Amino acid sequence: MMKISQIRSIPRPALVIIIVLIAYALFTGNDVPENFENMEKTVVERVVDGDTVVISGGERVRLIGINTPESVKEAGEVEYYGKEASKYTKNKLEGKIVFLEKDVSNRDDYDRLLRYIYLEDGTFYNELIVKEGYAFARSYPPDVKYNEILHEAEIYARENNLGLWGESN
Repeated sequence: MMKISQIRSIPRPALVIIIVLIAYALFTGNDVPENFENMEKTVVERVVDGDTVVISGGERVRLIGINTPESVKEAGEVEYYGKEASKYTKNKLEGKIVFLEKDVSNRDDYDRLLRYIYLEDGTFYNELIVKEGYAFARSYPPDVKYNEILHEAEIYARENNLGLWGESN
């Protein structure tokens, strides 16, 4: 445990950052599950694009609440930042064990499973890809369980000029 004299020796900017981080951890309304008991454990075999993956057994999974620029188009036209988003998802998920959480809908119009994805360490991937600036938060009712979290992540990416919102973009 730190003594008051030790706290006083911490530079003021660092102390402010520490207090903000503690407050964020304590007061964010992040209702992301703390365990994976009721989730499907699987491996991501292949990444189709930034918001769609193929899991063990060949099922396609579309990430709920987000949209990434297209990296694969029938007409061959790739959207701005699509390749980067796809590469990001590939680096983070391909070959990895993940946990899938269902919201209301089971499948979309293209017969893909609709799921939130969590990494083994508990990271909420749908939020991470938005917060890093590789995806937009998009609401697709009735699957809106984490809309607030995802929209906050997009605001963070925009305010910090990350990815799609980078200063050079």
